[in-house]
Order: sequence, then C-alpha cells, then structure tokens
Amino acid sequence: MTHPRRWLPHAVFAVGALTIAVGLIVRRFTDTPIGVPWPPALGNPDLGVHPLLALSLALFATAVVLCPRLLDERLTPGRVALILFAGTLALRLALAAGRGGTGEWDKVFDTARSFEAPNEYLPALPTVDLGPGYFLDRFAELVPSMPVHVAGHPPGLPLVMHFLGLDTPARLAAFCIVVGAIAAPLTYGLARELLEERGARLAGLLMAISPQALMFGVTTADAVYATLGLLAAWPLARARNVPGTFLAQVLGAVMLFVATLFAWSLLAVGAWAAILAWRRHGLRSAIELSAICGVVLLALHGAFAALTGFDPIGTVRATEEVYRLGIASIRPYWYWLFGSPVGFLLVLGIPITWLALRELARGTDEAVAIFAVLAIAAVMGFTKAETERIWLFFAPFVCLAAARGLSRRPELLVPVAAALAAQALLHEALSDTVW
Repeated sequence: MTHPRRWLPHAVFAVGALTIAVGLIVRRFTDTPIGVPWPPALGNPDLGVHPLLALSLALFATAVVLCPRLLDERLTPGRVALILFAGTLALRLALAAGRGGTGEWDKVFDTARSFEAPNEYLPALPTVDLGPGYFLDRFAELVPSMPVHVAGHPPGLPLVMHFLGLDTPARLAAFCIVVGAIAAPLTYGLARELLEERGARLAGLLMAISPQALMFGVTTADAVYATLGLLAAWPLARARNVPGTFLAQVLGAVMLFVATLFAWSLLAVGAWAAILAWRRHGLRSAIELSAICGVVLLALHGAFAALTGFDPIGTVRATEEVYRLGIASIRPYWYWLFGSPVGFLLVLGIPITWLALRELARGTDEAVAIFAVLAIAAVMGFTKAETERIWLFFAPFVCLAAARGLSRRPELLVPVAAALAAQALLHEALSDTVW
C-alpha cells in the first residue's frame, strides 16, 4: 500500500548522514568543541580481535539460521521467553569475548584495566558501607563528591550493590549481564500486550540481536535500567478494555517509582505509555494514566523521603549542577539536538531503525509514541552524546515499532538478522566503545 509519508525514512537517514558529516568536519577542521572524538559516537576506531572471535562468529551464524524457528506456533510463550533470554545472554557474552577475551566482561569496572572504572559505581561503595541510612539521608550533599555515574543517577544501584555484596568487578558485571539479558524476554512480554503473537516474538528477537543491546548489555548499568524500564512499561501498556487494567496501571506506576530510584531518565517510560494510550484509546485515557503515574510517584517518593531522609529534589539539583559543570558543558546543543538521536538510532541497528521509521511513516501507534519521546528527549538536551549507552532503555520500544513492520514481511527476518549480526560484530571489532 502506497503511503503519503513513504519518504520519511529516506529523509531521516539523509539527516543522519549530514549530522555525521557535519560532526566530523567540525571536529577535524575547526576549533569548535564537539565533546567526542568521532561524533556522534563516543568510541574511537580501534581493532580488537581475540581467538574467541571464532566462537562468536559461530554463535551469531547459528542464531541467524535458527531465528525463524522462534516463530514456530508449537513453542509456548514460556519457551519463547527462555530462548530469548538464553540466546541474548550467549550472544552478549560471545560478542564481548570476541574482542578481548572473557576479561572484557568485567573490564570497565576494574581500575587496573580501564580508565573509565573510577567513574563507575564500585568506588562509591565505601560511602554506602558507612550505612545505607546515612547514604540516603546525605545523598544530595554527597553527589558532588561521587563518581560521575553515581552522581548522575539516584542511589538505587549502589544500595543494591551493598545489600547483594556486589563489591568486585566480576560480581557487578555478572549482575549487570544477567539482569540486562532479561530485557529480551520482557520486550516479548510487553509486545504481547500490543501486537499479535508473531509480532511479539519478532520484537523480542530484534531486542535480542540489536547491536546496541549486545554491545552495551555487557558491563553497563544501563542494561539494568533497560530491564527496569520494561518492568514498568509492561503493565502501563495494558489495553484499556482488559479486566484489571486499573490495577495493572497502578502496579506499573509503582514499578516506575522503583525504576526512578535507579535512573531519573526512566520517567520517560511513563511519557511513552501516556502517548501510546493517547494514540490507542484517546486523550482521556492518556490523562487518566498520567494522573495514576503522577499520584503514585508523588506519594511513594514523598513516603520514601519521609522514611529515609532521601531528598529527590535536592538530588536532581545537585545532579544537574554536576552535569552542567562536566563535559556536557562543552558539547554544543545545536549539534547534539541531532547528534544524540542519530548516535542512538545508528548503533541500535540500521535495519531496526529503518523498519521503525517505515512504521512512523504509516503512523502506527508504537512508532509515533517512541519517536515522540525521542524527539522530546533530544530537544530537552539532558543527554548530549553517549546516547548509544544512556538511551539503551529506549531500544525495546523502537524494536516494538520495527517488529510490527517486520511481521508484515516475515521473509525478511533472516536478512535483517544477518545484517544486525554483521553490524554488531563489525562495530565491536573495529571500535573501542569503552564499555
């Protein structure tokens, strides 16, 4: 069917190419600071190949060949979820090991092997060990003295690390890898609320083999945040006419509160759900869902502050001050207005982005919702650069949109999977992404 906005994917890709070209020209031939060496990507070209790459290639080839079997109607939803979890876990580990061996799995958290480790979460543990109550009560005041990643987030993850004993690079990496891999089956579960079964399975599969999810799903806390975002999004996306919708939405709002104790950015999940409700059920439904989220968030954050002394408003202000004085201050808004979404959509997977943009051209609800949120995030400018990692939690929602389009053309599944696998392998081998 011909669509009047069929030009949209081509236009977005053209803007993306222009953004990359402008960034490289400004970076190489002018004195204007951009804030990254190869805009809009954070990493540097750096060949990394390990003998385990042979295993990585074999696993990816197997995954591409076998992925159509995930659509077998004889597979129960439980088995589909288990396959998605095991598959993405194996691919994530294999991809990282193919670059530098198994040491890549926890390298970024180890101060002896990574320059980024002092900015990560482990250096904050001695402060948490003084007492979780003290840590929460004084967190807003402690933000300026915390490592960059701790200062940029609420105190949820350091507290979990304290209570679970995640006090070594290996333990923290294992936690991030396993929890992050749950995002693939959760994407499938969320998609079952919105798409027919085949589309839902394709959504989970796209998330499992997305280059972004594979590369940054190992040893980044952002993989954990992506899973938390999905735990909130699933009940928030419950259809209006399904019994128990109100209770599900309240549960989703509670999960959104929990998620915001780990990353302020996960509030965007609530915005996505509200826009989706508007598209699917009308403005009244969106207002009702927004009201539920607002009341629950205010009530629970108020109660949590009263019980623990945690000051969310003071923390946000302190975080904003740290962000304003950090490297973001030299990253020009005019460039990253386009550079941030381009960097994210590029590493997410070129085929996924193309499919999702085609659905945006069609005006499908899932595509409109996520691209609206991406546009808002870019305009607000809270994240300038590093979106290939920081915006990982947006990936499942783009995969949802792409899966609707792919379900119309299932014969493209193997070529799409092969292209995603090739992009992930090439990007990991040729680029030092830090994480």
